[in-house]
Order: sequence, then C-alpha cells, then structure tokens
Amino acid sequence: MIISPPLTKATFLKRYKRFLVDVRLENGELLTIHCPNTGSMKHCQEPETPCWFSLSNNPKRKLPGTLEIVTTSLGFLAGVNTGRPNQLVKEAILEGKVPELAGYEDLKSEVRYGEENSRIDLLLESPAGKCFIEVKNVTLEDKQGLLLFPDAVTSRGTKHLRELMTMVNRGHRAVLFFCVQHSGVERVAAAGHIDSLYAKTLKEALAAGVEVLAYKCKLTPEEIRLDHSIAFVPEL
Repeated sequence: MIISPPLTKATFLKRYKRFLVDVRLENGELLTIHCPNTGSMKHCQEPETPCWFSLSNNPKRKLPGTLEIVTTSLGFLAGVNTGRPNQLVKEAILEGKVPELAGYEDLKSEVRYGEENSRIDLLLESPAGKCFIEVKNVTLEDKQGLLLFPDAVTSRGTKHLRELMTMVNRGHRAVLFFCVQHSGVERVAAAGHIDSLYAKTLKEALAAGVEVLAYKCKLTPEEIRLDHSIAFVPEL
C-alpha cells in the first residue's frame, strides 16, 4: 500500500477520550488528530516519541489528521490504524504474496455470514470451495519476545472465532489472519492473561480446523505492506 502523500512525522504527546491524540509537529505546532484504534493500545502510546500521521483533504472532517504509526515502549514501530489491515491483506493476496491463500478466483470484502449476524473480512471463492478470512491487527509486544492478541478483552473477536468454527463444520476453509503492523519480534501468540476466553476459544478453533496465519508488515512513511510470514505460537 503506497501512502500518498507520505505520512507526516510528529512527536506523540498523549491519547485521550479514546479517539483523540495530541501531537507536536516538527515546527513546534501542537495538533489534535484522530486515533483510529478502539483497543487499549498498550505499549503504543509513549509520550515524547516519534509518530506519523496521514492527512485527509475531506473538508467535512473535524480532524484532518489520522494517527498511523507510533513508537512502542520497546522502541519499535507499530501501525495502530485498524482500518488498514483488511486492505493490506487483500492487496497482498491479489498480488500473490500470500502463498497459503493462492489459487482462488474471486475475492470479496465484508460479506455477511455465520449464525451471529457477522461480516467476514475477506471471502475467497473458487469452484473447489470457499475460504473465510478474519483479519486482526497485532501490535502488543511482550517481554518474552512475542507479539500478543488481543490488547483488551474482545467479545467480538471471540464471536468471530465461533463463526469461523461454524464455517469449518460446514465444510469450508476458515483462516484467522494476524496482520502484524510491528517492526520488532517474529512470533505471535494469544494474550490469555488479558482475555482468557478468547485464548480458550482460539484453542478450540485450532482443534476444530481453523487455520492461523501471521504476516509481518513493513512500515515506512511512504509505504505499508505485508512483508513476510512469522510464527504463530499456539501454546505459551
């Protein structure tokens, strides 16, 4: 995903009211921008650290800036715009950069499915069958050299796992795709200490045949893209 114009660099000051972030521009000007992340952003809101944001030319927007990349507590870069991952994964699949998901003829986004009024992020189809893909953004770093998901309790994420299991039971392929917008470690695991039900349900989903893929992203002010696959750790 080419970012045009490139992201603007600033200094992260504070996040508040969940959706607001104050930054300081390189010329010293203070600016309030939009935070497109409903999670806790644990380890991803360090005061006086470099960050980058995008600008919109939509005159109807109250806040023209959107926070995109931050510096974590361990000094890595993390992409916190949760509106990016679906497009990043879709783009990589269409460009043939996810070999595990090659061979399908059609790709659709945001399709209604399941038994709990859900929408699947990406649906791949071919005469041989369907593949349901749920995409999750991962940024939470851990001292064990891991990235963890989720960074807050997610009843919605647990529901998505149940829906994926239902698809497997119906004879389809189902994939949980961790989009890792983080420049640091190379492994992903469930954050059971944050959401034990999610971790338990993920274990059940794996046993039921749900697949897990994890891909790390390259993050620069000019481009964000899936770069390479990394390990998923089913048991800590």
